[in-house]
Amino acid sequence: MASAPASKIVILGTGGTIAGTATSAVDAVGYSAAQLGVGHLIAAVPALRELDLECEQIAQLDSKDMDVTTWQALAARAAYHLARADVAGVVVTHGTDTLEETAYLLHRVLAPFKPLVLTAAMRPATSIAADGPQNLYDAVAATRDAHAH
Repeated sequence: MASAPASKIVILGTGGTIAGTATSAVDAVGYSAAQLGVGHLIAAVPALRELDLECEQIAQLDSKDMDVTTWQALAARAAYHLARADVAGVVVTHGTDTLEETAYLLHRVLAPFKPLVLTAAMRPATSIAADGPQNLYDAVAATRDAHAH
């Protein structure tokens, strides 16, 4: 009997603007990046509540502060989760300053055979027009797509 395809999505948090907060909902520039954990980001997206998700906080930093140690930890945890039979794919929440460097590194050192999607935001989570919740939802949707690889 064939087993059911994996459905669990693992979301790895690293901080960034997507996890940022400001003292005012209309302040999109005077915010602090990396203030909220990945669990908080998931909770802010009601459409994700019914899905089989697992989250892990890898780092909590402004992505301009990414370093070799953090990249190594992220790559190791992504590789671990991607190798799990019950995991369909991995989403990484990240800041925009070093998003492309992280994506390139993960692609080169992991060559993932399952979806590995990075997502970020331009406005903090507390913004009146936060883009992070939609971006996170879209990243999970892309990861769950049967044609993603």
